[in-house]
Amino acid sequence: MLFNSYVFVLFLLPLTLIIYFVINHFSFHRMALFALILFSLLFYAYNNIELTLVLLISIAGNYLIAYGINHCERIQIGKVLLLIGILLNIGSIFYFKYLNFCITNLNTFFQRDIQLRDIVLPLGISFYTFQQISYLIDTYRGETYNYSFIEYAAFVSFFPQLVAGPIVLHSEIIPQFRDEKRWYFNHENFANGIYLFVIGMFKKVLIADTLGRAVAWGWSGIDTLSSMEIIIVMLSFTFQLYFDFSGYCDMAVGIGKMFNIELPVNFQSPYKSYSILEFWKRWHITLTRFLRNYVYIPLGGSKKGRVRTYVNIMLVFFLSGIWHGANWTFILWGVLHGFAQVLNRIFKRTWDRCNQVFQWICTFAFVNVMWLLFRADNVLQALDLMKRMFRMDDLTISPELYNCYILPEIDWMIQRIKPLLQLRESNRIYMWGFLYTALFICLNCDNLYEKLFRPTLGRAILTSLLMVWTTVSLGDITTFLYFNF
Repeated sequence: MLFNSYVFVLFLLPLTLIIYFVINHFSFHRMALFALILFSLLFYAYNNIELTLVLLISIAGNYLIAYGINHCERIQIGKVLLLIGILLNIGSIFYFKYLNFCITNLNTFFQRDIQLRDIVLPLGISFYTFQQISYLIDTYRGETYNYSFIEYAAFVSFFPQLVAGPIVLHSEIIPQFRDEKRWYFNHENFANGIYLFVIGMFKKVLIADTLGRAVAWGWSGIDTLSSMEIIIVMLSFTFQLYFDFSGYCDMAVGIGKMFNIELPVNFQSPYKSYSILEFWKRWHITLTRFLRNYVYIPLGGSKKGRVRTYVNIMLVFFLSGIWHGANWTFILWGVLHGFAQVLNRIFKRTWDRCNQVFQWICTFAFVNVMWLLFRADNVLQALDLMKRMFRMDDLTISPELYNCYILPEIDWMIQRIKPLLQLRESNRIYMWGFLYTALFICLNCDNLYEKLFRPTLGRAILTSLLMVWTTVSLGDITTFLYFNF
């Protein structure tokens, strides 16, 4: 089920909130938590009930392994159980996400004809599997506290973060489930949650999905795009991914607040970054945290010399690339980001002396080109697009591309503003206005979490208007991009 769907907005979310708080009102907290798990599983099973079994097996299996680690008396047995748990989790991701990718490459390189498997990728498997790997490691370290199965299942399946993150830690969520003050309806948290949810849905439905139309148009005729069209489609994807992910994060945090649960910040204006080092402190923060705490630091981090540090960085970003998908484009994307991180560290003093405008332009340009590789169907297509883009021999723009950015509501308003009627005839005003507005928001607007929320009449009116606008625009429902990972 999607956040940006009528069935979620008008049925599942309000029903879950009502039942959760009504049961808690009568002090049946364990039953309320059980109801939350059931609704989370309903949310997950809406599109494919069979894959819910994979999630349930994963939850039960990991809890049993963690229970064994917690109660074994010999350290060596704990290590073995931890290793088994990690291997089972990685094996699960490998089977569903990478088996066919490996078979395809084996067939290509060794001229074999191994049949591909008919495998459906479970939504969010990379998220909830990493979440449970971190739990197993923390259990081995003695950092978990004999949580009940109900608490653990709620921690993993809590639907705001189940299918696209953030990758939460047990220490962030389960203590909140246990906090009696959070069991009862809180008007201020609910108002804040509604505000975040609506702003997030606005980013997704009216900004990201509009930009997505341009990206879809570009890839439908990718071999015929002019140099300028490649640049525009690339920028559109850059902003689509930004507002899609930012919108999801806002909606997830907003839903969490409605339940009085604080989810960790996962997105913090990454396009404001002046270096790739800074970019990865702002983009997908909880994934970066997981890779740092559970891969980079155990490998030695930066404490074993420069060469070892750079090797560790490259390995972490190689894993980040693989995590994002089963395609050589993702792997190369991760490796190049790792290489940029290494260069950034080597030449940090020189880089820090550069003009900030120069730093931002170089960082933003690199991120854009990497997103082009990220979106490409294969590496050869990405290289061809880059070659044609940098050649700059054709600056024409198709009217069909201009038309992708038209929002009926905005068009209706512009028709009634006489000075803009002439500009409207070419439809260029929509595309350039959309791209410039997107850039302005990315660089000048603060994150919603950075501001202290105060319920005001102005915010109430804004929230109501955006809620109506986005709700009536849900006809062409599209999934969040990060659901694919």
